[in-house]
Amino acid sequence: MGDSIPDAAADTSRQQRLVLWIAILASFVSFLDGTVVTVALPAIGRELGGGLAAQQWIVDAYLITLGALILVAGSLSDVFGRIVVLRIGLIGFGVASLAIAAAPDPLFMIIARGVQGIAGALLVPSSLALITSTFRGKAQARAIGTWTGATTAAMLVGPVLGGAFVDLISWRAVFLINVLPIAATLWLLVALHQKDHREPGVAVDWIGAALCTVGLGGTVFALIEQGRLGWASPAIWATAAGGVVSLIGFLIRQRTAPQPMLPLSLFRIRNFSAGNLSTAFVYGALALNGLVLGVYLQQGAGLSATLAGLASLPSTVIMIVFSSYVGTWSGKIGPRLFMTVGPLVMAVGLALLLTVQEDFNYWTQVLPAVVVYGAGLTLTVAPLTAAILGAIDPTRSGIASAVNNAVARVAGLIAVATLGVITAGVLDLDGFRRAAVVTAALMAIGGIIALIGIRNPARPAEVAAQSDGASGVRAPDGTAAGRAPDGTAPTADGARPGQTPSRTAPVVMPDGAAPTAMGGTDLGQ
Repeated sequence: MGDSIPDAAADTSRQQRLVLWIAILASFVSFLDGTVVTVALPAIGRELGGGLAAQQWIVDAYLITLGALILVAGSLSDVFGRIVVLRIGLIGFGVASLAIAAAPDPLFMIIARGVQGIAGALLVPSSLALITSTFRGKAQARAIGTWTGATTAAMLVGPVLGGAFVDLISWRAVFLINVLPIAATLWLLVALHQKDHREPGVAVDWIGAALCTVGLGGTVFALIEQGRLGWASPAIWATAAGGVVSLIGFLIRQRTAPQPMLPLSLFRIRNFSAGNLSTAFVYGALALNGLVLGVYLQQGAGLSATLAGLASLPSTVIMIVFSSYVGTWSGKIGPRLFMTVGPLVMAVGLALLLTVQEDFNYWTQVLPAVVVYGAGLTLTVAPLTAAILGAIDPTRSGIASAVNNAVARVAGLIAVATLGVITAGVLDLDGFRRAAVVTAALMAIGGIIALIGIRNPARPAEVAAQSDGASGVRAPDGTAAGRAPDGTAPTADGARPGQTPSRTAPVVMPDGAAPTAMGGTDLGQ
């Protein structure tokens, strides 16, 4: 009897370690793949052809299926079990990666990337669900922090590793990097011996998922292919109209479905709606700039894939070093200032790319932009996530995070699709500069939206005054002072009930990990 308790504790500890490793490796797979795609695009274009439009589709095929299905992934985990869904996602991702590595032409590769997006939509949500269902309290916060740090490492090494593979072996080898971590994760799932958990009564909104996929696909097809076919082509205006109608149908479906993918009621909360609108502009700019910079540094400036991967590394390093401090400051004074200043600073960094000349010099023309951009990125990410998730009742934080993730993905999808319109189909120096102007404008709009829409939570002193009977005091967003828009009060640390205080909370992006560099999030996702 006396030995059973230590044995049980040891078994629990072992299970938790296995779960953490599984979550890290599964997410590492998708994040690493996303960061290596951009540096491989020029080499893919040289071998397979297809021009700028093919490069856009290689990125957007993944984002269409990922953005449309990531909101469904949570329901799938509840219906079929987290481990089953994670295993299917890993196998699907691995098979799609092998197909991409063997692609004989752009069309085959684009289709395989779409399949990879379906698998990718299953990985990150299921990984986080495993952590949250296995760990509790402070252990959960530590586990998420470890998970975040490990996935950030994937983004740090991804562009450099991908560039080295492109230069030393082949762009095809880039997509085989995932084989070993996928195999290791599948083996750990077998070793886990954990009973899968299913939620009774949960339904998957397949109609909503189909409408969202068709809507995004039709809209993106029109934006990318209009440069080749022209807006007057029936193939363009018909698919654009069909896409818009499907997206409208998707929103109607979400208002009427008994278990919607996208609970529209969340957008009645001011910080949630304003934060997601700001996210759309900021992450649209991140995705667009990631593609433009990664491709132009190789095709326009003549850098190798390895050097192109290294070029934006300072921005990522700045974020990793200083993001925890920003999280602390944001927790003390509120997110509004950071969410306003951060995108505006990034806009300045993007504007500095206008100094790029035909006579290219990285140290004087790109590095200053990378450093300024990295400073703005660091100021933005943690406060943005805290503002959005801090406005939501903890019981709905999972769907709120998924919605914010989907907003970021879809914004990147649409932004990348407009690249041909912005550059007139050619990513030369003039096209690069036009893209810099557009991305800087998007960032500035994101900052202005935060300035107008975001409200700081009430300070602890105001909470105490409210609890002492200071009735009638209202917060700037119209809710009772000291209370979030959903009516719950923060703790003395400023955190919502059941949440980690902001000064210790892990820095998590809409997709759960830190952005990579000038390109922002894992672009291929």
